[in-house]
Amino acid sequence: MINYDKIEIKNNLTLDNIFELLNIWGGNPEYSEFGILSETICHNEPGVGSKKLYYYSNSQLFKCYTGCDNTFDIFELVIKVANIQSNKEYDLNDAVRWIANYFGIAGSVEQEAEDLGLEDWKFLANYDKNNPEENLNSKVELKIYDSQILSRFNYRVKITPWLKEGISQEAIDQAIIGYYPGGDAITIPHFNIDGDFIGLRGRVLGKEEALLYGKYRPLKINKILYSHPLGMNLYNLNNSKANISRLGKAIIFEGEKSTLQYQSYFGFENDITVACCGSSVSAQQMKLLEQVGAKDIIIAFDRQFQKIGDEEFYHLKNNLLKIKAKYGNYFNISFIFDKNMLTNYKDSPTDEGPELFLKLYKDRIII
Repeated sequence: MINYDKIEIKNNLTLDNIFELLNIWGGNPEYSEFGILSETICHNEPGVGSKKLYYYSNSQLFKCYTGCDNTFDIFELVIKVANIQSNKEYDLNDAVRWIANYFGIAGSVEQEAEDLGLEDWKFLANYDKNNPEENLNSKVELKIYDSQILSRFNYRVKITPWLKEGISQEAIDQAIIGYYPGGDAITIPHFNIDGDFIGLRGRVLGKEEALLYGKYRPLKINKILYSHPLGMNLYNLNNSKANISRLGKAIIFEGEKSTLQYQSYFGFENDITVACCGSSVSAQQMKLLEQVGAKDIIIAFDRQFQKIGDEEFYHLKNNLLKIKAKYGNYFNISFIFDKNMLTNYKDSPTDEGPELFLKLYKDRIII
């Protein structure tokens, strides 16, 4: 049996991660001043319960104010949901491994998702490494929204900060980036591999609100939450898939903005980028790259450490090594890792311009 650090895993979960889980479990979540409100999927099927399941971000705990009437953490919620939605009897170790596998933040290469019966959960694609033909033909169905809503977000003046960060107006227009006054947020539409509109993320501009709820979150407009499970899709793949297929190569960034910077520096005709929208890569995201013919994968995550050898340094290093160990049999994987501290803390490899990116790319780590 493989041991997992439950506390480390829980501490690595962001508010957006919790929101994503509640969303894919059918909890119809919404952000609140204390964290997240959700339907009571802890003891009800999706769509049945009232919105009395509260998640408090400060304590990282849930409180159900109806049927359960008690407090519990994300792992106990996994146990409850697995029992209700999939008739699975999970214990704490199962729940911890499930979270680790789903987000890829603390899993082990010896532990396959199938060991936990995750293929029975309707929202999770089963990645069968022994059947590549089935992988190529299988497809995760995500909810498709009416893209007409995007025509409302055309306030270019508010996107000036991104223009100052090296993103061209052409890249902004191509990605249909806009501004939503009701949420004081830059709007970032997400599309599936076929170009269907599947979600709308907002980059919150207000400093106080960003501190409370995070800089990025799905937007709710006219009572519709334009959300999707981020781990089930790759941002920009609908645009870059032809180049990735032609060259057999893909660069995975953390955030959407990095793909726009890359396009601005090197042109759409050379765009081989996607964003996983986090600091981990899911099996479904790697499967999508497999589908378009990627053979060489370059992981280009942000510099999430302040100095060589600190705790964050080793956390990022171990995370990258786990990605290599988990997917190295299917792809040639290399890493952009700023060991010479040329970028700033939490910078993307593209944040300091094309010349530095090319140097980081040339000096990337190939294991």
